[in-house]
Amino acid sequence: MSDPAVLMSAPPAHLPVRADWLALRREGILEPELPIVDPHHHLVDRANTGRYLLDDLLADTGSGHNIAATVYLEWLSMYRVAGPAEMRPVGEVEFANGVAAMTASGLYGKTLVCAGIVAYADLLLGAAVEPALEAMITAGGGRFRGIRYISASHPEEAARGSSVNRPAGLLMDPKVREGFARLHRLGLSFDAWMYHTQLGELIDLARAFPETPIVLDHVGGPIGFGPYAGKRDDVFAAWKASIGELARCPNAYIKLGGLGMRLFGFDVQDGEMPPSSEQLATLWRPYIETCIAAFGPDRAMFESNFPVDKGSGSYHVFWNAFKRIAAGCSAAEKTALFSGTASRFYRLG
Repeated sequence: MSDPAVLMSAPPAHLPVRADWLALRREGILEPELPIVDPHHHLVDRANTGRYLLDDLLADTGSGHNIAATVYLEWLSMYRVAGPAEMRPVGEVEFANGVAAMTASGLYGKTLVCAGIVAYADLLLGAAVEPALEAMITAGGGRFRGIRYISASHPEEAARGSSVNRPAGLLMDPKVREGFARLHRLGLSFDAWMYHTQLGELIDLARAFPETPIVLDHVGGPIGFGPYAGKRDDVFAAWKASIGELARCPNAYIKLGGLGMRLFGFDVQDGEMPPSSEQLATLWRPYIETCIAAFGPDRAMFESNFPVDKGSGSYHVFWNAFKRIAAGCSAAEKTALFSGTASRFYRLG
């Protein structure tokens, strides 16, 4: 298991959020009535990543779009400080479920925050991970949906865009797969986060466990900086081939977002003004349209990845960009991409 104390004190891997810069750009909301389920955001309060808690999220979700519900994704937040190491991540589920209970009261507006909860569990424990998963199910109060097990790994430090760098080949490890096998029997899903160079491991995992729902975060992490800077066409071709192969696994889904991270190398954060939704749609369209074409709207879902992506632009601008990219979709396809697929995958009801 990664040591949270080490990760929390490590230098941030993501772009800093500059409120004064973000305030320079305000757009009218496109299709303001379209219901949205945001299936990927975090809440955090620690020195190296700053504070982003319920009030901050509500300021973003309340900035104009019709955000009906959200799904909380693990980010090493609010772990227990005592007890067995494998049980400490249960604290994050307890925290997220408390936030969910607050917004379910109706006192904080219409958005059901943390309607689904995804946490971390150490699959390297093998079968012994099951008690931790069962504790999370209990702590989630009916909202716990699955785990994310970050396997992002690259031998070159300059190519790493994740705040976590784990050993190579984790998803092929027999103990990890022994632990992974416990997910389906408990009715849980799996969020994957890795770089494009590792997608073959996820394809192998999806084929080995066809009954377990798997969603790939952040369009599969095609690296656009460090040693991959200036090689976007080559990276895109390799990434697209892997995406097509993964999409042939019926249990595999994909999240359309995360493209505001420094990993992708778009460098919009260097502009005097924050990017417009037109700019972002132009940059992101090839990746998102490739994913939709491969997976179909019923296995693809737009995500904000806030606050990680907030260093590149505002919440309302991001969702405008997504809506621009999806402008040619039918009403049914838009429903799937913006809310239906996420609701079905995470069983939000």
